[in-house]
Amino acid sequence: MIYLQLFFEFFQIGLFAIGGGLATLPFLERLSERTGWYTLADLANMIAISEATPGPIGINMATYTGFHVGGVLGAVIATLGVIFPATVIVLIVARFLQRFSKSMLVQDVFYGLRPASVGLICSAALSVLLISLLNGEAFRATGQLLKLFDWKSIVLAVALYLAMNKWKLHPALYIAIAAVVGIVFRFAH
Repeated sequence: MIYLQLFFEFFQIGLFAIGGGLATLPFLERLSERTGWYTLADLANMIAISEATPGPIGINMATYTGFHVGGVLGAVIATLGVIFPATVIVLIVARFLQRFSKSMLVQDVFYGLRPASVGLICSAALSVLLISLLNGEAFRATGQLLKLFDWKSIVLAVALYLAMNKWKLHPALYIAIAAVVGIVFRFAH
């Protein structure tokens, strides 16, 4: 039963997450709320792992979630669920796009889909920002505004942002540096 639910949930995400990887994040947040399969902290970890591994983030997230919920078979089923709609849609679109690419209706559809994709990606970026840089639990426990901010994460994010703009090194190097800093922060705490 869990495997059927995994396929169905990720089929829906794959069908409606227009814009690809980051556009899946609002759907994954909602999935967390509805199923309890993972927390928002788990989601932040999934994002970090998905960004640090090769491949599209949406597929990586589906695989990670599927494994988290249902082991190896769950990973395979969730991954198939998320890619199935896109595969079918691409085959259909490829078949008809050449024939109808000059159609005003098709152009209007794409005109509407582009801002929808941007909106989903912006929503995902804001969610990642809030999950990564704020500490709502500490704030709720103490009521102190300064406890709301995860200062170590904010300093790390700003430092990496500035470093990436100054030195145009490979992003994988910055991911590795952040991982090492995370380990250091963990043991220094």
